[in-house]
Amino acid sequence: MAEFVYPPVIAAARAMFKALDLRFDIDGTEHVPRRGGAVLVSNHISYLDFVFAGFAARPAKRLVRFMAKDSVFRHRLSGPLMRAMKHIPVDRAEGEAAFAHALRALRAGEIVGVFPEATISESFTLGKFKTGATRMAQQAGVPMLPVALWGTQRLWTKGRKRDLRRNHVPITIRVGAPITPDPAEPALRVTRRLRERVQELLEAAQRAYPAKPKCAEDAWWLPAHLGGTAPPPATAR
Repeated sequence: MAEFVYPPVIAAARAMFKALDLRFDIDGTEHVPRRGGAVLVSNHISYLDFVFAGFAARPAKRLVRFMAKDSVFRHRLSGPLMRAMKHIPVDRAEGEAAFAHALRALRAGEIVGVFPEATISESFTLGKFKTGATRMAQQAGVPMLPVALWGTQRLWTKGRKRDLRRNHVPITIRVGAPITPDPAEPALRVTRRLRERVQELLEAAQRAYPAKPKCAEDAWWLPAHLGGTAPPPATAR
């Protein structure tokens, strides 16, 4: 089926990347399958993470259908775009419809994007994973693609004003090898293994990240265990 909206949106995003002079370091894109369904699973530290996680699939010429809270689809500006790009609305009070929608997309050969923490991590550490991504992959018979993002929180995150100046922010993206879950294995056990893999990728992205805080005030985007001033996980939650 022809895509009339998604490609122009990607072109606009790439123009924004160029205008902001973002410095990308992306590794592991060869793991993204060029055909067939998959669940892309990413950490969540920024309002723009769906843009960057989706960008990781571009070398494979794939479009990612992200699961997002339904309020985004009700917005007069973002709603029409989200629907036209075939993203999947999630009503957190009644998630069964979204789960069924995602399964149909996976079985039709789509990549579905999921943030299993279900909210932005204000500590910039990895939170607890919900089991939905695993259960989708098990029922659809598709692999899960672990992804870690770092640096995106410096552009726009919860509790801070967005900063879209031309300030050369580095963005580091790591894509891991696919994990194909056994349908017979408990979803909770698979989810723990998935979270461990995303954690490994996140730590690799943090080690590779070329920027350091310029001063104590600028250390807000680093988690406490790395010497930053972001709230520790217990406080953030």
